Amino acid sequence: MNKAEFEHWQDVLTALQLATKNDQLDFLLSALLTFDEREALLARMNILHELMKGERSQRQISQMLKVGIATITRGSTELKHSSPEQKQQLQQLLQAAADVKA
Repeated sequence: MNKAEFEHWQDVLTALQLATKNDQLDFLLSALLTFDEREALLARMNILHELMKGERSQRQISQMLKVGIATITRGSTELKHSSPEQKQQLQQLLQAAADVKA
């Protein structure tokens, strides 16, 4: 019986690392994700960034990003399951990405 070549999340991460190393990350993610999925990923980044900043309520974030409150709540729940070290690392990554853009 045939089996899938890529079976684990680590396989995806490896492909992303290789694409990054070869300056093909945009190409790979555009091939893997639909426009809507890319937009959802962008929303998730903004949700996490806003939740980490802690300046707005979940309802305000929902209105600002034009996403459902349930989407914000899922992001908040994921953050609650993160260790303080993971939260700090995420905050640093998101802030670094925001700084590059600025």
